[in-house]
Amino acid sequence: MTDSPVIAPSVRAIPFADAEGAEKTLDDLGADVVLVVNVASKCGLTPQYEQLEELQRLYGDRGFSVVGFPCNQFFGQEPGSLDQILEFCSTTYGVTFPINDKVKVNGRNAAELYKALKQTEDGAGKAGRVEWNFEKFLVRPDGSVQRFRPKQKPDDPEIVSAIEAALTR
Repeated sequence: MTDSPVIAPSVRAIPFADAEGAEKTLDDLGADVVLVVNVASKCGLTPQYEQLEELQRLYGDRGFSVVGFPCNQFFGQEPGSLDQILEFCSTTYGVTFPINDKVKVNGRNAAELYKALKQTEDGAGKAGRVEWNFEKFLVRPDGSVQRFRPKQKPDDPEIVSAIEAALTR
């Protein structure tokens, strides 16, 4: 994976709405290293919630957090209300990491955070549109970003190594 240069202003300072509608930033979460993921409840990749929660449990006490952003842009695979999404995540996968307000990740109305994150190239040197649900962006304390495409599972050794390296910096 190719790291992006630090994007100014830092993606860590871009506001978004949390599940209660309050304005937050990645810096507000209190985690040094954040894995931002656009999530969906009715997708073939939805079982990745289990691996994301495992990462949260493994590294959460070391300054790491997964941060989920529900998105209904891919064939309507996140159709429910935010309350329904939160209930699904909690009861089906035991999710403890923050799930925020629904966002758009592509197009003119994409969330500002995603507009910035999409500038990051993946391992093949391709930036731009989010391909599908469960695209992952590892954001370090300095604001640098590493991008992992949807089919790369959260427990992939490349992602785990990147998290561990970011936590030891």
